[in-house]
Amino acid sequence: MRKKMMMLALVGVLLAGVAMAEEVLVTDNIAVSSTWTADNVYNLQTQIYVLPGASLTIEAGTLVQSTAGVGGSLAVCRGAKIYVNGTADAPVIMTSTNDDLVTWREAANEWGNLTVMGNGLISASHYKGEQVLENTKLPDGLNVKQMEGLTAVVGEEDNVMYGGNDDDDDSGSISYLSLRYGGKVVGLANELNGLSLGGIGRETTIDHIEIMNNVDDGIEIWGGTVNLSYVSIWNVGDDSFDVDEGWRGKAQFGLIVQGYSLEAKQGSGVGDNCFETDGAEDSDAQPVTTASIYNFTVVGQPKSGDHGTAWRDNARVQYHNCIWMDLGEQLVKFDGDDGDGASGYGYNGTLSWEDTWTTDYTVESTVNAGDWWPNNPLYQAQTSGKLASITDSLFFNNMHSKAYTEAEARGVLDPSNNNVVEPEVSPIRELVRGDEVFLYGSYTMAPVTYINPRAFSWDSIFAADTAPEEDTFLVPAQFRGGFGPYDNWLAGWSAASSYGMTD
Repeated sequence: MRKKMMMLALVGVLLAGVAMAEEVLVTDNIAVSSTWTADNVYNLQTQIYVLPGASLTIEAGTLVQSTAGVGGSLAVCRGAKIYVNGTADAPVIMTSTNDDLVTWREAANEWGNLTVMGNGLISASHYKGEQVLENTKLPDGLNVKQMEGLTAVVGEEDNVMYGGNDDDDDSGSISYLSLRYGGKVVGLANELNGLSLGGIGRETTIDHIEIMNNVDDGIEIWGGTVNLSYVSIWNVGDDSFDVDEGWRGKAQFGLIVQGYSLEAKQGSGVGDNCFETDGAEDSDAQPVTTASIYNFTVVGQPKSGDHGTAWRDNARVQYHNCIWMDLGEQLVKFDGDDGDGASGYGYNGTLSWEDTWTTDYTVESTVNAGDWWPNNPLYQAQTSGKLASITDSLFFNNMHSKAYTEAEARGVLDPSNNNVVEPEVSPIRELVRGDEVFLYGSYTMAPVTYINPRAFSWDSIFAADTAPEEDTFLVPAQFRGGFGPYDNWLAGWSAASSYGMTD
């Protein structure tokens, strides 16, 4: 009760501050370094760019809005920086003017998103079978690509491009940021993700980030080496966590709650895969997605949810210390290719799907490797194990007839992987679903209305292994899932907390 009263007090302080704030209509790109302060509300009136050489600093407690339906959006160009300085007591919120900040709504597509573009290596030689610009399949640092959802202005085409030769690129820092009800694009047919990250380097800091109700993916990452921690993704209309074009980073401490944002088809309002991992474009290019993900709690949709993990185009991902529960379909789904013209696993001498799960992380591909190795290694996120794996995880209430078919074929259920399958006790403290909702004539959704995600069972509190202690980013947390038995890092700052969906 005391925690709930404290959260209500925080919301009250925020609302009082918003009521007193002056509205600033943002109509021009940011060409010189600027600071947005908590005593103003910044209303994005169009697609706003932070231009190369400039930085945008957003103070703790600042509200950034866009008039619903206008489609205002914020994009950070290569060579620019953003500093979102939210705190647990004073988050930064980006949302539409329809958000009252205290009530969840079935809505999305009301404004754009936050896009950040950097100079990290990407693999983007082909798209839908066609050559992309002058890009090659080699990790030569010359590949660039136009960001999804952005339109180029004549003479300013570079402002919408991402990619380069600097995996240590620094695009700034983002902390305690809540992104809500987004995805709208002005002038294009495709939607925007909640947070789009293209070619972002490992010197960029991203932690305590929330996406609530987006029409497309929650977070999508193209290439680069950016690491993320404390990630919350709720009710997005496509994939919750989507990566492509050779992302080689790490993520730790996360919550995915699969659901829906709009009554629309799957992929444009109804959630698709929890994790969707694409390797490279084309699939024999380098760099190829090679990542490590630790301590995520993944809550699916039991009847019309899609897969826990979908794998395409030679993606190589390790999942450790995670909880996978209430999945609608398979824990491991072998998609092969992404439908965008890439050629799938095993193409042109690359590893087959089966071999990816049995090959040590140290094995370096000789296909389109160029001369990048070994002085400046491409792949640093994995430090042990196999290129693809699910270990030290817990699987609960995944009732589809083929929930574990592919996982079992890939050795996931081998005792050596320390996974726990279908324990009798729930791994989290509480999960409440609302009445079933029937959408678009095809989908039965049971929305999560409340979750206490703290580790509850013996198997969730005590994992067999942890993240490596010597890693400078990862934390060696003993528990499985995104939360220990005592701390709920969503409390106070997140939309889920403000809307009464967690405490």
